[in-house]
Amino acid sequence: MPHRPASPWIAYACLALSMSLVGSYVALSKPLVAALPVFLLAWLRFGIGGLAMAHWLKKPAHEAPMSSQTRRLLFLESFLGNFLFSICMLFGVSLTSAVAAGVIMAAIPATVALLSWLFLRERISARVWAAVACAVLGIALVSLSKNELSMHMRSAQEADLASKNAWLGNLLLVGAVLCEAAYAVIGKKLTGVLGPKRITALINLWGFALVTPLGLWMAWDFDFAGVAPPIWLLLVFYALAASVWTVWLWMTGLKTVPANQAGVFTVMLPVSAAAVGVLVLGEHLSGTQVGAFAIALTGVVLATLPERGRPKPAQAAPLR
Repeated sequence: MPHRPASPWIAYACLALSMSLVGSYVALSKPLVAALPVFLLAWLRFGIGGLAMAHWLKKPAHEAPMSSQTRRLLFLESFLGNFLFSICMLFGVSLTSAVAAGVIMAAIPATVALLSWLFLRERISARVWAAVACAVLGIALVSLSKNELSMHMRSAQEADLASKNAWLGNLLLVGAVLCEAAYAVIGKKLTGVLGPKRITALINLWGFALVTPLGLWMAWDFDFAGVAPPIWLLLVFYALAASVWTVWLWMTGLKTVPANQAGVFTVMLPVSAAAVGVLVLGEHLSGTQVGAFAIALTGVVLATLPERGRPKPAQAAPLR
């Protein structure tokens, strides 16, 4: 049987560290987006990640042959969680306001909980719902406070563009929320039949295949010599963090923690991004933001405290 974490606290730590790494590389990825086209960046990310974990693709001796359903789920995990999520997120954020983007993305924990109940038949306790509510409220307040701080910096042209395209941007962000929630739910199903390392390597391989046509198109006339050496070093860190470390940590945590509970840990993304902004980029936090992060982290505490007399989680039902 695949190795399982010996304690739920190890699983919690994996989930928290996964989302914290996502927040850190999101905060540090601005120079990459400025230096490289988005699809070229994604192609290089998957390529570097694939080279780093090529040895993870080999089927372990204890693992049963993959069924056709497992192969379909692997494709959907990569298509929804990597490819389509990135497109919806990047273009959605560019077409709508910062506050709308933050509030919509704050719905991820609740959406994960609902999909896990619908497709995995997971029981959601009142305390987990309270944790989800804290997560949603905390992330939404962070977004509102950021919008208040940056409102005066928006030009009239940007405001007009946001007004005209807000409906499309909001719709794309709703799609991103659904993609991210599906990523968590499908990932939970996959951890029942495959090990975290193999899942990580296989969905990265699918991601590389999906983005290769667009990556080659962007690379055709791109001036690679014009990219500074520090950017290449940052790219390697980004590729390893986004394609290898965060995915492996998330899948390792999902082997033990129900998907609805794991969704609460997405609050660590904005928390770690803000921490990097303060410690590395010299940004400042307002009192509202500090309070919002406290509410969000309360959700994590509620989700991780042991429940008295809680029964052992049953095996997830197949996705319909």
